[in-house]
Amino acid sequence: MNISTDLVTGAAAFLITVGIFSYAIGDNALFRTAAHLFVGVSAGYLASVAWWQVLWPDLLLPFLRAGIQERAALAVPLFGAALILMKSSPRLSRLGTPATAFLAGVSAAVVISGAITGTLMPQSMAAIRAFPLTSGSEGEGGRLAALFQVGLLLVGTISTLAYFHFGARTSVDGSSRRPAFIEAMAMVGSIFIATTLGVLFAGVLSAAVVALIDRIGFAISFLTGLPS
Repeated sequence: MNISTDLVTGAAAFLITVGIFSYAIGDNALFRTAAHLFVGVSAGYLASVAWWQVLWPDLLLPFLRAGIQERAALAVPLFGAALILMKSSPRLSRLGTPATAFLAGVSAAVVISGAITGTLMPQSMAAIRAFPLTSGSEGEGGRLAALFQVGLLLVGTISTLAYFHFGARTSVDGSSRRPAFIEAMAMVGSIFIATTLGVLFAGVLSAAVVALIDRIGFAISFLTGLPS
């Protein structure tokens, strides 16, 4: 009997889907097997991408083909990569600590600079550009709506920043409290933060529901498409 490749891959996908769904009745061996397969495949895929798209074309291959000066420059990251690999050994893990710390510092600097230039500054400029209210042919209702939006944006921005203000002062009884107006603005900011988190959670939940519907549809179509 000839078994098609689509049938084998479909059966594997169906079993993994059932294994993930089996977590609804509790932790079991089928779910753990599916989770281990997912983690293993993800780790293998990331290792393959790191080798074929980073290490081999950008480090090892240029090191083998380059001249003496280029090899001296590439020897530094190659030596750092070798030190990081030593973290897998308990005896040699201390040798990889400096390279790991350098890698963590560079990664943190890239993340912080990316957050500032890619998120904080664009959002700040977008908030600033929203304040000039031009008097066009929008009418009184349009201007009032624009004024309301700008005011809401201003209140949300200031109150959210006030929520993360930690400049508390020590009172007479020894307790540390923020000024009353900061506390009031922080309370308003907590409403904006809770609303934002609720919207984000709703987006994540809707995406999860869509994925769930897709998996259920796949399982139904696989079972109904099996040869009798």
